[in-house]
Amino acid sequence: MQFTDPKNDVAFRKIFGNETKTEILISFLNSVLKLKSDKVITWIEILNPYQLPRIAGSKSTILDVRAKDKAGNTYIVEMQVTDKLGLDKRITLYGAKGYASQLDVGDDYYKLKPVIFIGILNFEYFMGQNYLSRHLILDAETYEHKLKDLEFNFIEIPKFHKKENELETLVEKWVYFIKHANELSVIPLSINDKGLEEAYKEADRHNWTREELEEYEYAKMRETDEIAERMLIKEKGKMEGIIESKVEIAKNLKESQVDMSIISKSTGLSIEEIERLNLR
Repeated sequence: MQFTDPKNDVAFRKIFGNETKTEILISFLNSVLKLKSDKVITWIEILNPYQLPRIAGSKSTILDVRAKDKAGNTYIVEMQVTDKLGLDKRITLYGAKGYASQLDVGDDYYKLKPVIFIGILNFEYFMGQNYLSRHLILDAETYEHKLKDLEFNFIEIPKFHKKENELETLVEKWVYFIKHANELSVIPLSINDKGLEEAYKEADRHNWTREELEEYEYAKMRETDEIAERMLIKEKGKMEGIIESKVEIAKNLKESQVDMSIISKSTGLSIEEIERLNLR
């Protein structure tokens, strides 16, 4: 077997957005949300099922996997590869829009059902050391949980360090799958859950069409380009900061009437550049 990377945009949607194998998403949701007894999800409808973009190589309009259970609760599962500016606001907006979109004009508020967001982050975002965190709306003093209709859960993949032989719970096995599937050649022997087993099978490249594999590879290139671009911007910012610092030092030394050759040697700026500097 040769598994694709579940963190890849196309692979993520193909695995978790498969409307013919909803047991995959059901198993994932039950394990991450730690649902038990009458809270366990037994049926879901995937609201934006997996599909390839109409134009080869174009970016899919599906940004996440959305589903609804029998009780009407909405689940939004999103894979985020890189940290982006305003991520917290965008996620809050997603949850709020998902909640508000349930009502048509004139509908009563009591018809609103909870929206549960699960963000899978391929970077560290929160201060705590736990790879799985749950965020609720609580009273700041009493911690009373009265406003229950919006809930945000996050899996921070870099904080998960368990090896295959250390996996105990189903959620640990799911996170291990997301983090390491593309490094494996067989399904781990410890997998005894139908949904997770099907996820491994869906991730197997041998079960993909040629068109799906081409779109998968293109998505990998897009992600690599995006990461490289962010690194370039970051490095450019650092260089601009260094240059500004050198210029400021040169101005101070010039104002103190230090010899031009000494200023040049100290800052790396040429004498011509130093002469053009305007003093305060």
